[in-house]
Amino acid sequence: MDVMDVESFLQRENKNLQELSVKIGQTGWMVTSTGEESWNDALEVARNEWKRYLSDTERFALITKHLENKQLTSLQQRQLTELHHFMINQQLDPQLAERSTRMTKELVDIFNSYRPTIQNQHVSNNDIRTILETSLDPEERKQAWLASKQIGKQVCDRALQLIQQRNEEARTLGYDNYYQMQYSAQDLDLDVVFALIDELLVQSEEPYRLVKQQIDEELAQKFRITVSQLRPWHYSDPFFQSTPAVSEWSMAEYLQNERMEAITAETFQSMGLNITDVIARSDLYPRDKKYPYGYCTDMGRTGEPRVMMSMNPSEFWMSVMLHEFGHAAYEKNIDAALPFLLRKPAHTLTTEAIAMLFGRMTKDQDWITRFIKPEPTAFSSHASALRDTLQREMLVSMRWYITFVKFERELYERPHTNVNERWWQLVEEIQHLQAPEDTRHPDWAAKMHFTLAPVSYQSYILGELTASQLHHYIMTNISRDLFSLEAGTYVKEQVFFPGATWTWNDLLKRATGEPLHPKYFVQQFVSSHCKQ
Repeated sequence: MDVMDVESFLQRENKNLQELSVKIGQTGWMVTSTGEESWNDALEVARNEWKRYLSDTERFALITKHLENKQLTSLQQRQLTELHHFMINQQLDPQLAERSTRMTKELVDIFNSYRPTIQNQHVSNNDIRTILETSLDPEERKQAWLASKQIGKQVCDRALQLIQQRNEEARTLGYDNYYQMQYSAQDLDLDVVFALIDELLVQSEEPYRLVKQQIDEELAQKFRITVSQLRPWHYSDPFFQSTPAVSEWSMAEYLQNERMEAITAETFQSMGLNITDVIARSDLYPRDKKYPYGYCTDMGRTGEPRVMMSMNPSEFWMSVMLHEFGHAAYEKNIDAALPFLLRKPAHTLTTEAIAMLFGRMTKDQDWITRFIKPEPTAFSSHASALRDTLQREMLVSMRWYITFVKFERELYERPHTNVNERWWQLVEEIQHLQAPEDTRHPDWAAKMHFTLAPVSYQSYILGELTASQLHHYIMTNISRDLFSLEAGTYVKEQVFFPGATWTWNDLLKRATGEPLHPKYFVQQFVSSHCKQ
């Protein structure tokens, strides 16, 4: 078959896939916006249509044959490769495919609708977070932390069954397990990624130990207990994903009355990235039955992304705003002329890198001064502590990512009969967190990503490394001011606009002159902390 026949084939595939994708985007948005069962049913139908289309064995064989054509253009090669990655996961018996879709739907229902209780009173995730960030009452904190884990008991059995189901599906396609299959489909080398993770563990161990020791000593003094008495509920995040700030200064008072929307818009506009239309399309405030977390959706790669979240005026949600609208700015500025298959970020890790680069800004002194505009006298005495706070945050969050990724790999490769206890073994080993008295409960399962966003956390690790590499390149070669038109033009033209025209590592080499390397993250957050 000649190149023209391949082009006609790809045009049909792009058209059909976009129609299916738009339907998933629209129904998925309504599911999280309303929590209504009817929309969840519609989403299941849309996902099954997508899976049935991609499960066509004759089409898959044709794609495989096309990929052997030595006369393909680079764009044709990339589209066929993306399509092959789409379809490899769907070459299943239809009954197997629909079973996992149904199991996932059940878990979506629970995560969307479940509300934990404290003393028989329903509370929101924001309520729990507020208690863990502000309360000095140890019993109240413990009850809030336990409440954050209640959903784990509701979903654990289903989650483990879904993991077994995914492994069964992967084995029918010739893979050892689902985890291995997903790395292959994501153009990631499992051994290379985990070698990088292990190297990060080694390089960050001593600075992390020092940071963790500082945090523990501060908390022990705060709660008037010994360090050995600290337990998970003494920290400000249920999974110790983030750390208490070094400074007691709070930006919450500057974020009232929709200021977070204005601050977000101003931040991106300073770089020539207009997102006011995205904000107008988004759904940002909490209400009953609405999805309680945050995410950005491309709505079928239409160039009109939008953001879902349930924010309140806090530094945490300000960071989430910047993070999610970082995703949105990326999606909006991809070349609209690209075919559907390439009208997306080069990789999940590249869009995560941009989101993380912006999400870090709530700890950046220059960003706070410019966009939050705090009272100088109130802020000046705390400004010097911000850098240390960000370094703490990055070290703590990276160890959390690594804990998650290592545990998830074990879930698929060698499931333990004592899976709950194994979770706490890894938490103690990597995060240096003292376990609660009873580790038999499925505390890990309260993290929805294990079931609803599987094999995705490695992109957070790689994304942080990429964010540091891009930041270093901009500051060294483009502009000393990240929030400038020069920096925005660079990011728009070198990262956003090409979409998936190139592989993620080729994109990074073109944008920074070298492939992904951990040295810039280490220089920014590990080595500098050791010097301090």
